[in-house]
Amino acid sequence: MRKVLYLTLGFLGLIGSFVGAAVPLLPAFPFVVLTIFGFARSSERLHNWFQSTKVYKENFESYLKGQGMTPKAKLRLVVSVTITIGIGFYMMGPILLGRLLLVCVWLGHLIYFLFRVKTIAETA
Repeated sequence: MRKVLYLTLGFLGLIGSFVGAAVPLLPAFPFVVLTIFGFARSSERLHNWFQSTKVYKENFESYLKGQGMTPKAKLRLVVSVTITIGIGFYMMGPILLGRLLLVCVWLGHLIYFLFRVKTIAETA
């Protein structure tokens, strides 16, 4: 049953990442993470296939190998996180503690990815 759940999450993430790649305001990055998570826990074949895709190679491969991220990948990630957290911030309405927590999470992401993750050159 768990395998089916993870497989479903992987496919939902895959669909979301395709939609996010096509729709300018919808971030694809969180969906790519969901795809990796779901496929890694459900199907070795699908996980290996996804690791061979352009989306994975451009956004995650170098980071997961400990080499860092390209400026373009960092920008996509920061924009995705900002939009996602911004939506949550808006939906919190007058709940000050929730908004402050989201701001802290957002700042943590910015500091980590902009200043702690090594920036590497784009590969041809």
